Amino acid sequence: MASTAEHRRFAGVVVAVIALDLVTKSLAEARLPLTRSVQVLGDFYQLQLVYNPGAAFGLHVGAYSRWFFAALTVGALVVLAAMARHTRSGDRLRFYAIASIMAGATGNLIDRVRSGRGVVDYLLFTLGSFRWPNFNVADMAVSCGAVVLALALWREGREQGTVPAAGSAPPPEGASPQDRG
Repeated sequence: MASTAEHRRFAGVVVAVIALDLVTKSLAEARLPLTRSVQVLGDFYQLQLVYNPGAAFGLHVGAYSRWFFAALTVGALVVLAAMARHTRSGDRLRFYAIASIMAGATGNLIDRVRSGRGVVDYLLFTLGSFRWPNFNVADMAVSCGAVVLALALWREGREQGTVPAAGSAPPPEGASPQDRG
């Protein structure tokens, strides 16, 4: 169980990421023309305001996408909150990864609830003919947090002997944790 100080830092990360996300989205909506790109570093890095009514990479499930993904997000936040509560004190990597994911998910949830147009996306990267889908600060927080959480869980599994080392053969079926060495 995390200490009170860790809980305060966790909340600080969540609040800071949500605030940065909301401020940057507000600036994008106030200053960027809809769908027309503003080049920052040529074609490689551009600012382009778009509204995404679906999920990551434009995934869409029809007329109820907004509420479907809002409900899915709330469910994910409940699971992440439970993970945070059960994170052992001192496991900063896991704790702050969860904070980052929760903050990003909340930032995009706010967009879904406040507007039927969808999530505000405004960052665009292209390399030749490759165009990465538009994204925002919340998306970066979710993505980076998910990678770090995966690493934290992998490390935790290795410490407990439930995840084999990279390149090693899996343990025989029915082997006890002591046999997995």
